[in-house]
Amino acid sequence: MRRADTVPPIEEVASVTQRLAVLLSAGVSPVSAWGYLLPEHGAAAAPVAVPIKFRAADSNHAGTATAPILRAAARAAARGDSVADAIAVEARRQPRKIPQGIVDARKPAGRPARRRDDAAGQAERAWLGLAAAWQVATQAGAPLAGCLRELAASLRELAQVQRDLEVALAAPRATARLVMVLPVIGVVFGSLMGFDSLHTLFLTVPGLVCLGGGALLMLAAAGWNRALVRRAGPTDLTPGLRLELMAIAMSGGGSIDRSRALVHAAAERYGIAPGTDGGSVDRILGLSTRAGVPAAELLRSEAEQLRRDARSAGQRRAATLSVTLMLPLGLCVLPAFMLVGVVPLLLSVLSSTLTTF
Repeated sequence: MRRADTVPPIEEVASVTQRLAVLLSAGVSPVSAWGYLLPEHGAAAAPVAVPIKFRAADSNHAGTATAPILRAAARAAARGDSVADAIAVEARRQPRKIPQGIVDARKPAGRPARRRDDAAGQAERAWLGLAAAWQVATQAGAPLAGCLRELAASLRELAQVQRDLEVALAAPRATARLVMVLPVIGVVFGSLMGFDSLHTLFLTVPGLVCLGGGALLMLAAAGWNRALVRRAGPTDLTPGLRLELMAIAMSGGGSIDRSRALVHAAAERYGIAPGTDGGSVDRILGLSTRAGVPAAELLRSEAEQLRRDARSAGQRRAATLSVTLMLPLGLCVLPAFMLVGVVPLLLSVLSSTLTTF
């Protein structure tokens, strides 16, 4: 089984963030750190003068969507350009399939990205979160290594939330796919019993009416199932991210107003939506001011709580989905099964009986 099938895309971003934190903690400069993360085969693809000794082999990123982002960040770091902008531009440029009903988030920097819930959308959100954290930390003068460690831990928690939701939704999704084949089973069953159900279904007027009605019901059931599963998915792909950004800004020792301005600018530039933590920042900062305690730890604690709440809410929605999927089954799939599988069988039986007489 491929790694992409088992590991959430956010986990790969968390791994890159953690490695950056370790390299920076060991005294490696940011320019060299991005170069070390480049895969060996990316050396020929990086025309900018990033020293060859910085291009250590990293087979985990070879051939994935991560490699172009690492190359772009390394080139920007070597040139002295904005690393955060390079990450954001390359993350938005990654090819992806956009599901129906989801609006593409690929747009110029400075505009907020609109919601996309597919795996590529999750990865893009995570990369944009890393870009925003890098931007806030460098502008606030916060220690990059410590901030990246905290961000990596946050991203791993989000990846675990995604794993938990996928496990919880696996059974309802499998049930929805299974019941969709019931009409086909009915037709095959009639043919195995020796009745000419296919002839009745495709070559007679009553059979065509049943076929058309069954097809419409199955299309309605498929759309209903997709809507229910999509509604059971996460409403916020990066809960607590704004709180983490504010904690990073406060770690630099700046004032609350300056930290707010840095976070707001980064959120606008890299499309970080307020999500469920939009109103929590003010409340936590107010508590910190009244109590006279550092705000960074309170902000991180609140972000962890939001991620736990997101996990619990997702599991509740998945449990509810198991019940709500019975609605399209009872109102659409079973009637379609009757029209396509049972009614042609009965018509075949009646036709054979009448022919005998």
